Amino acid sequence: MTRERPRLLEHFVTDRRRFGLSIDQLVERAAHTARQGVDVIQVRERDLPDRDLVALVRRIVAATEGTRAGVLVNDRADVAVAAGAAGAHLRADAPPASRLRRVVPSGFVIGRSVHSLREVDAAVAEGACDYLMFGTVFPSSGKPDGHPVAGIDALKEVCRRAPLPIVAIGGVDRSRVKPIEEAGAAGFAAVELFMRLTPLPQVV
Repeated sequence: MTRERPRLLEHFVTDRRRFGLSIDQLVERAAHTARQGVDVIQVRERDLPDRDLVALVRRIVAATEGTRAGVLVNDRADVAVAAGAAGAHLRADAPPASRLRRVVPSGFVIGRSVHSLREVDAAVAEGACDYLMFGTVFPSSGKPDGHPVAGIDALKEVCRRAPLPIVAIGGVDRSRVKPIEEAGAAGFAAVELFMRLTPLPQVV
């Protein structure tokens, strides 16, 4: 009997300003995607003051309770801990994850963005990350013209080289899920794919 490969994990990365959403609409979108089966909601709302960001993350954690979706906060482990989120996602140039691991609760999820084999090797050697997010894999409307695109072959090499789960990001739509899976990735992350899942309910 052939053993089936586990399904790809789905990461929804938020960006309310790009789509002109209010905070209430963003919370509803997060709840909706969680009910649809998304695995991770990565809150990436860099413009919000600390207090507003904590409040938003708390609302999303509450709105997704009872689903399998874990909530991560971009760059802000302090906010994640304060709001009861599952973990944090670090930029490639963020301080070492090993330093963070020493002060966060047990089971706290730490991911890191990587854009090259050098960054992959450094993150693996550090030994403190739960997963790595690699991109930009495909051309993305969320990136400016001329932004470097790694391509599917680079994703394959990263998946071959790293002993950690790799999440592909950048220009991911449903037609690109199969090549990502075939490259060996554990999952994919996207903004627009999940924002356009269904029409957003009106919030009154």
